[in-house]
Amino acid sequence: MSKVKTGIGRRSFIKSVSLAGGGLVIGFNWMACKRAAEAEAEGTAVLEMPDEWFELNGYLKVGDNGVVTIFSPNPEIGQNVKTSMPMIVAEELDVDWNNVVVEQAPLNTDVFTRQLAGGSQSIRQGWETLRMAGATARQMLVMAAANQMEVPAEELTVENGVISHKNSDQSLGFGEVAGAASKLEVPTEVELKNNADFRIIGTSRKNVDAKKIVTGQPLYGLDTYKDGMLIAMIVQPPAFGMELKSMDADKVKEMPGIVDVFTIDTYPEDMEKEWSDVAAFSKLAVVVGESTWQVLKAKKALNVEWDLNPELTKEIEILEKSAGMKDATGLENTDIHYSLMADVGSKKAEVVRKDGEPEKAFENAARVIERSYTCPFLAHNTMEPMNFFADVSGGKAELVGPIQTPEYAEKSIQKRLGMELEDIDVQMTRMGGGFGRRLYGHFLVEAAVISEKMGKPIKLVYTREDDMTNGVYRPAYHVTYRAALDGNNNLTAFHVNAGGIPESPLFANRFPAGALDNYLAESWTLDSNISVGAFRAPRSNFIAGAEQSFLDELAEEMGKDPIEFRLEMLDRAKNDPVGEENDYDPARYAGVLEMVRDKSGWTSNSSTGARGVSAYYCHNSYVAQILDMSIENNEPVIDKVVCAVDCGIVVNPDAATNMVEGGTIDGIGHALYSEMSFKEGVPQMSNFDKYQLIRHKQAPKAIEVHFVENGIDPTGLGEPPFPPVQGALANALYKATGQRFYKQPFINQLKNTSSDLKT
Repeated sequence: MSKVKTGIGRRSFIKSVSLAGGGLVIGFNWMACKRAAEAEAEGTAVLEMPDEWFELNGYLKVGDNGVVTIFSPNPEIGQNVKTSMPMIVAEELDVDWNNVVVEQAPLNTDVFTRQLAGGSQSIRQGWETLRMAGATARQMLVMAAANQMEVPAEELTVENGVISHKNSDQSLGFGEVAGAASKLEVPTEVELKNNADFRIIGTSRKNVDAKKIVTGQPLYGLDTYKDGMLIAMIVQPPAFGMELKSMDADKVKEMPGIVDVFTIDTYPEDMEKEWSDVAAFSKLAVVVGESTWQVLKAKKALNVEWDLNPELTKEIEILEKSAGMKDATGLENTDIHYSLMADVGSKKAEVVRKDGEPEKAFENAARVIERSYTCPFLAHNTMEPMNFFADVSGGKAELVGPIQTPEYAEKSIQKRLGMELEDIDVQMTRMGGGFGRRLYGHFLVEAAVISEKMGKPIKLVYTREDDMTNGVYRPAYHVTYRAALDGNNNLTAFHVNAGGIPESPLFANRFPAGALDNYLAESWTLDSNISVGAFRAPRSNFIAGAEQSFLDELAEEMGKDPIEFRLEMLDRAKNDPVGEENDYDPARYAGVLEMVRDKSGWTSNSSTGARGVSAYYCHNSYVAQILDMSIENNEPVIDKVVCAVDCGIVVNPDAATNMVEGGTIDGIGHALYSEMSFKEGVPQMSNFDKYQLIRHKQAPKAIEVHFVENGIDPTGLGEPPFPPVQGALANALYKATGQRFYKQPFINQLKNTSSDLKT
C-alpha cells in the first residue's frame, strides 16, 4: 500500500438543487436497479433507500443502512466517467458495488478540481483524488468501528461494506458506524490499495445510466422542463464575415404561439471573455414562443437583412503582404483556402525544432521524397442538438444543460449578467455527444441573456442547420513531409512543414523527432473569419494520419516492412535519442506496434493484401491499429480493425473497449466522408443530406481491441483511438487501389478511381 496526504478538509459541498418538473438528473446504479427488479419479480424485498445519510467527504455519503452514494464530479459526455469515476472511489472504500448509488455532482470548485470534459484527462487527473476520497472514508469508518468494538483499528478488515474483527468475531456494516464516522476528524494521511488488491477497478461494470437510456427516461438537456418555460431559437448570419443589419418582426409576432421577437448581443465589446467563449456570431435575432414547432415556423418566416461586418472586411494578413481572401471582403472560399495553404508553407514558416544539420543532409541526398496532405474544416455534429435551459430572475440564474466546461460557463454568466458566483447555479446533464463542441458555452450565455430579457424560464434549442453553420469547426490543415535518402537508401533527414487555417497541427517533439540525427519541424498559420475550436483529439486528428501515411510510403521507397521500419526508428529513440524534449516513451510506442503486429497476424509479406498499419501517441496514451479492407463497386468495405492500446490501468474494460471502438469508427468516418466547404463565406453543408457521416453499413464489420497491461496509472482514452486509424485507412486504401490518398475526405478520390483495382 502507498500512503498519501488527504487534504480533503471538512467543508461540505452539497448544494440544494431542484427543478420543478425535472432538471438535476440522478443516475442509479444499473446493477442495483437490476437486482431490485429481480427481487421484485421474485416477491422479495427491494433495496431500500436510507432514512438518513452521513457525509464523510465531498465525494460520498453513507446511508444508515449501508447504501453508499458516490458523486461523479465531471461532465458525462458518453465517455462513461459517471460510472468509472465512482468505481475508483468504491474500490478504495471497499463497498459492495451493488449497494452504490451514483449521482452527478453539482458544479463546486471548492471541492472538485477540473470539472471539465475534454483532453481525455478526467480519469488521469482524478485518479489519485478519487482513490484518496474512498480511502479516507474507509479509514474513518474503520476508526468508528474500532471505537465501537473497542479493538485496535489495525486489526480490522473491510470487505464489501462490512468491517470485521476476526479475533473477537465481531462485524459491523458501514451503515452501523456511518453516523459516528461522520463526526470524526479527517485523517491527514491514508493508505491506498496495491494494484493487485483491486476488486472493482479492472472489472466491467454496466453504465449507471443504462436503464434510463434504453427506456427513454429524462437524462439530457433537451429533456429539461419547467412550468411556464418558453422555447427560444436564434437566427444567425448566413455567412462568416456578415452581421445582422435589421429585421422586420411585426408579422412574425402575430403568428400563433409567438411571445416575442428581438435581437441580442451575446458578447458586448466591453465584456471580458473566458477562453470557452468562442462564438461565430454575437449579434443574433431571437424568436421566443410556446412550442418548438411554432418557434421553428416563425424563425423561417422572419425577414432579416444582413450586411458585411466592418470588423471582418479588413484585409487578412497573408504572407509578407496584405491580401484579402477574396477582394478584401472577408467572405472566404474553400478553393482559395487550399491554394493559399499549398503556397504559404515555404514563405511564412517558423522553425520550431531543429536537430543536426537537416539542410545539409537534404543538399547531399541521393533522393528526396516529398508529399503533401490536406484536410477540410469539419463540423462536430453532436447527436443531441445544442440546447440549454435558463431561468434568470430575482437576481439569480439557474442554468441546466449539456456543457463540457461548466466552471468557465459560470464565470461567463457572472461577467455577462453582472452577478455574483453564488447566485449562479449551473447544473450538468448527460450529453448526447460533444467531441469538443460543448467546450464552448456561447449557447449557454445566449440562453441566459434571452431569459433575463424575457423575465421567464426558457429553453434555447438549435436546429441542426443552426449548429452546422454556426462555426467552432475543426480547422483546415496542410502538411508537407520531406525525407532525404542516401545512396544506400538510408534515411538521413526528415522535414515536416505544417500549418492550417487558423492554427497549425504540428507537434514538433513527437515521433519521429528524437529518432533521427537531422530533423526539422516548421509551423505556420493563416488568419480566418471562420471560428474554430477543439475537435476530438485536437490537431492530432489530422497530423497523425498524414504522418503515418508518409511513413508507410517512405518505408516502401526504402524497401522495408512498415512496422519494422517504425520499430527501427523507435529503437534508436529509445537507446540513443536525439534531443531532450521528446514527449513520448519509445518503449511504450513500440509496445503497441508489437502487440498489434502479433495480434493481427501481420507478417513481412502481409503488405501484399489490402491491409494498412498506423500508430500514434497523443493524450498520454499509445494506440496502434491494423485495418483490413476491400473495394466492392468502388466502395470501401472495412472487414476488420485490430487495435492495441496502452492507456495504463483500464478501470472498466467493457467501457474502455466501447470507447476504442467508437473512436475507431469515428476516425474512419471523418477521414472517408466528412467535409465542410465555403463559398463567399457561406457554409455549403447545412444538414446531413450534404454533410456525410459514416453509416452503419460502412462501419468495420469487426473491431478487435487489446490493452497493454503494465500497471501504469491511467492515461487518456477518449481521444487517442481516433487519430491513428486514419493513417491505417489511407495505407490500406493504397494496397486496395494502387493509389496514395493525400486529401481528405478520401471518398472523393475513391469515386474517381479507375475500376481496374487491385484485389
